[in-house]
Parts: sequence; structure tokens; C-alpha cells
Amino acid sequence: MELLYKLSETFGPSGNEEQIAKLVTEEIKDYVDTVQTDALGNVIAHKAGKGKKFMLAAHMDEVGIIVTYVEKNGFLRFAPVGGLNCYSMINRQVVFENGALGVISYEEKIDIKKELDFAKMYIDIGAVDSEDAEKKVSVGDTAVYASSVHRAGERVAGKALDNRAGVYALIEVAKRVADSPFDLYYVFTSQEEIGLRGAKTSAFSINPDYALAIDVTATGDTPNCPASCVKLGGGACIKIMDKSVVASPLMRRALQSCAEDNAIPVQNEILSFGGTDAGAIHTVCDGSISGAVSIPLRYIHTPCEMADEGDINGAIKLTAEFLKKDYFAK
Repeated sequence: MELLYKLSETFGPSGNEEQIAKLVTEEIKDYVDTVQTDALGNVIAHKAGKGKKFMLAAHMDEVGIIVTYVEKNGFLRFAPVGGLNCYSMINRQVVFENGALGVISYEEKIDIKKELDFAKMYIDIGAVDSEDAEKKVSVGDTAVYASSVHRAGERVAGKALDNRAGVYALIEVAKRVADSPFDLYYVFTSQEEIGLRGAKTSAFSINPDYALAIDVTATGDTPNCPASCVKLGGGACIKIMDKSVVASPLMRRALQSCAEDNAIPVQNEILSFGGTDAGAIHTVCDGSISGAVSIPLRYIHTPCEMADEGDINGAIKLTAEFLKKDYFAK
């Protein structure tokens, strides 16, 4: 899990994925034939094969914030990059790409229960005025949660496990699949959190026959949370539907068959909100047979998300075994 920790703590908000892309490239280059980075920042690793094109996508980007204005007193106004809840950000520390640290807080005169929104919040980087602040941070600079990874029993907690857990899983899959009946494309996409953008351009260039997103999904196993059949520790999930895609029944049946053949515990997943790269990929060009393998995750888009090591390993095993045999032909 050391690589997962490293991936989690690497800077990479949507649109600024250079650092995480560099790390991904270094980790996967020895297990594929070619690696390239396209104009949108997607890392596309190709393992050439004679069969149909199979695209596997895991998004590299994480949610973050962007500086919109520097006030005279040195405080920074900001906007979210991706889906963030302003209440989960109060008094949280963030870090900019250059290492500058700040604390997010809010205007205390407001009624926090009724009036809190991003327009009423600011970042304190310890500056005495705007001139001092602009020595460290400029308008347009992005930041992410400053949070390290830690273990909690068999669980892993830290920032950006959405979707660095998926990135880790896909790198590990590439290491395990020496031969496949498919022509494999391992794609680490950009800008998923702001509209599945990297998935669109990379899928257009590849035009896959089959596609599988490796991402996270919400759980329903914490106190008084919305009902869901997904729980931490229950195994990797085979996606049925989310707001971006209805997974191909052919893909779902093939994944289920693989899970049964290899005694891999799996959960069925229906997500009533959000989406994955599969939502963009399956509509590109003339379409593809698409689905997703999901990793259960608690506290999505917060400073400290939580996943189960067994679920992550299950997603790796299911995907790797799935690529070693043509389960669509069964």
C-alpha cells in the first residue's frame, strides 16, 4: 500500500494534474509498451494486443479550490474545483502547489446554519496584507486538502482516495496482466471531477470496443446514512447504474462470471448521484460496451476519505483476472 499513500499525498486538482501524471508515468512505464500524455493531460499507457480494444480508465484528479481574489488585508477568496461541501471545509488546512499552506474559515457575522456558502469563506495564509499574500499565492493558483494517509486497522484514510485508490488499482492491474486477449489501454484521466473531460478526449482517440472505469462509490454503512447496499469490507462493486451511465448488461454479466470463477466477493452498486468516466466513454464515437468496477469509500470529497484494503485488493484481482480471459465469449 506504500504506492497508494504516495499517490494520495501527491498534488493534483482538476486541470493541474502534472505532478500526479508524472508519478503515474514512472510507475507504469515498465509494464506497458508505450506511454504518452495527450493535450488534456491524460496519461495513456498502451499494452499492445491482437484482440479488440479495451480501455480502462481511472481519473487522476482530485477536488480542490482556486484563488479568485486577494483582499487588501491578505485574505484569499476562492471557488471550488469539483464537488465540495463548504461545511466540511471549515478550519481545514489546504496546501498550494508551491507548498504554501492556508486555513479555510468563514465570516463570523453570518448565520452559519443558513448563510454559509463559498462567497462567505476565505483562506488565511498568514499574510499581513495583499502584497505579502501575493509573494506566496496568486489569483488562479489551486490548492488541495493538506492531509496525510493513515491506517485504521484494515482501513486506509486520507485525502484524494477518490480516485487515487482507483489509480493505484489500475497500476497494480497492469503489473499483473502479462498476456491478454485484448488490445489494452490503461488511461489515467484528467478533469473527471469537473465533467468527465479527460475521458471524452482519450476515448475519442482510442475508440474502444470495451471500456471499464475504475473508481470509488459511496457506502451505506455509517450511522443513519441514506440506505445503500454497498458497505466497506464487502468487496469490490460491479456497477449497475449511476447518473452518468447504465452499465452494459453484457459487461455486468461478464464481470459477475469472472468473480464467480475466481471466488472474488463482489457487491452490486447503484449510485443515485454522481458519475464516472464510463459515463463519457460509452457515448464517444460509435459507443462501447462499458461498465465500472467500484471501490467502496466513506466520506467522499472530504479532507479524510476511508477505504478498505480488502476492497481495493478485490478490485485489483477482479479486473486483472477479467483481462486475462475473454469472458464476453462465454
